[in-house]
Amino acid sequence: MGNRGMDGEEGNQLAALEERIAYCFRQRALLERALTHRSFAHEQVKFAPQDNEALEFLGDAVLGFLVSAWLLERFPDYDEGKLSKLKAYLVSAENLEVHAQRIRLGESLRLNRGEEKTGGRLKRNLLVGAYEALLAAIYLDSGIDAARGFLRNAFAEVVSSISPEATEAMDYKTTLQERLQARGMTLPRYEVIAKHGPAHDRIFEVRVHINDEVIATGVGPRIKTAHQRAAQLALQKLDQTPTERVLCATVAEDRDDAPRAK
Repeated sequence: MGNRGMDGEEGNQLAALEERIAYCFRQRALLERALTHRSFAHEQVKFAPQDNEALEFLGDAVLGFLVSAWLLERFPDYDEGKLSKLKAYLVSAENLEVHAQRIRLGESLRLNRGEEKTGGRLKRNLLVGAYEALLAAIYLDSGIDAARGFLRNAFAEVVSSISPEATEAMDYKTTLQERLQARGMTLPRYEVIAKHGPAHDRIFEVRVHINDEVIATGVGPRIKTAHQRAAQLALQKLDQTPTERVLCATVAEDRDDAPRAK
């Protein structure tokens, strides 16, 4: 961890964030790192702060574990399919973005001038990554119980009202797999075919294959999001096309969503 911390106004922002999340860090450097975007870290040659990408990686795993355990505890009679749908929604970028906005996480992000000018504090992929990094920072600072407490306090409302039926449309990948199995078709295969934009603002392009035929193409700021978009478009094609014609369908209309080459 770097020894240099946030001073003055930035320090006050951190204190305000700690108050909003009802957690006070013992190691403030962990919080600083969780809020440090790659673009900012690369500009700071003198003190070279660490960015939050490794914490985001850890936070994704901690989030998945805590959500899975919580759902099993709350819905002990649900089968794996129902639990998977609930989990897919709770860990989705859509849900995490809402929670990041509730604690005004964007206000405390450390961004370079380029990200500031392009609205980085409101970008979904930056907010979601920072939220996962924040969860990891809490875990590293005080352990799994503290991370669990933070998550359960934040997600209490959504978990109390969640149901597999209400979230089915959010988890297009699971729905597509179940639909194909019901029709006696092979399971889908996803392929990342392109990455667009700079490393700190990447857009991914993903194809979904069925029986080695490309059915749809989706794009998104995260690979998971692009997977879901591709699955959503594949489901639309299944609903509109007889089963025997699905494997021969083209994807020209789906590629309208793909970024244009510059």
